[in-house]
Amino acid sequence: MTERQQKILSAIVEQYAEVASPVGSNLMAKVFNVSSATIRAEMAELERMGYITQPHTSAGRIPTDKGYRFYVNHLNEAAADNINETIGRGERALSVRVHQAGAPERTIRNAVDTLVELTHNLGLATISNQLYMSGLSNLFGQPEFIHPVQVQQVASLLDNLEPWLREAALNEPLSVYIGQENPIGRSAGCSLIISRFRSPFSDHSYIGTLGPTRQSYRQVMNLVARAGRELEEALYA
Repeated sequence: MTERQQKILSAIVEQYAEVASPVGSNLMAKVFNVSSATIRAEMAELERMGYITQPHTSAGRIPTDKGYRFYVNHLNEAAADNINETIGRGERALSVRVHQAGAPERTIRNAVDTLVELTHNLGLATISNQLYMSGLSNLFGQPEFIHPVQVQQVASLLDNLEPWLREAALNEPLSVYIGQENPIGRSAGCSLIISRFRSPFSDHSYIGTLGPTRQSYRQVMNLVARAGRELEEALYA
């Protein structure tokens, strides 16, 4: 993939997350200050490689799971190269809420509730042997989940999430499962972004969010990773 194609793919991912409608060549042409024909050619190549797709006969494109994966991997590489990343307003708010909670269970719940407010996804965390979830209305309020079949698939994923987390023993500090990568609910059209943290309940506790594949991965990944770090600091202060 060329550098320009990478930038176009990133722009499509971010624009689609914001507007929830396919991204057209005219908009991208304005963003990159090139002709629409040039953008269409680049989009056609990205589609041929499987990174974007055309959902219907309009000229707009949306990212595929493969496209999202490339984008997320690029974010991870950029984060590794930029250790001293600036802390945003949301991350500061998360830190304050976590450190003022008190009891461990309340601290974890505060972190989840804050993630819900900041990401507009469903938030979740393991507390002892239970899974605490908040923000179901956020999840099912997304335009992707207006069809009953899709809602049923998401509900099935949620039903099986707690036992999967108990068995998975995720080793990465931050794990991102996009669309069909999800070990459960492969057809639900969701992305699970989850961070491991140590707590008085378990060395393998988890906090994260579940939302549509169309979301702001940069923001959500930063917030979930921050939540894990802040919880460890607060719970073992």
